[in-house]
Amino acid sequence: MRLQRVPRVDGTVEEGYRRALAEGEPVFVPTSYYADDRGYSLMNQLQGVLSPKGQVNFSTQYPGVIKAWHRHKRQTDFWMCLRGHLKVGVWRETDNEAWVQVIGEKQPGTVIIPPTLWHGAATVGDEPAGLLYYVTETYNPAEPDEERALHDAFEGFPWAVQHG
Repeated sequence: MRLQRVPRVDGTVEEGYRRALAEGEPVFVPTSYYADDRGYSLMNQLQGVLSPKGQVNFSTQYPGVIKAWHRHKRQTDFWMCLRGHLKVGVWRETDNEAWVQVIGEKQPGTVIIPPTLWHGAATVGDEPAGLLYYVTETYNPAEPDEERALHDAFEGFPWAVQHG
């Protein structure tokens, strides 16, 4: 397995979305805080990618948990970790290519995961992680666009914290 960082795309999430679909690889679009004397915000994060068939979700992942692996045939995922930190893993079966990116409070941005790539996340640190995510297809429990595998299904993926 060849492991690399998720490529960074400086620009808009819409530009990152187009690149992820065109290249069939995940991308990370960093963002900036808007801050004033009242607090701070992350604004306009999914501008240009929302569609009537998609949905916005939020999930909390407890410390020590690895939620992996799964993939979609049609759906693109847009992941933003708003609380704590997650190590995002992405794997492409066709050429055994893998990517990793830590996202969260200290590394804000959006990881865009196009269809057919296996993906998942491990909580980094000792506090829960909160994941806000947008998916381009509404979940259909009668016919889910989802295939699952165990977290250790792809030998060698480094879910544990890497030191050094």
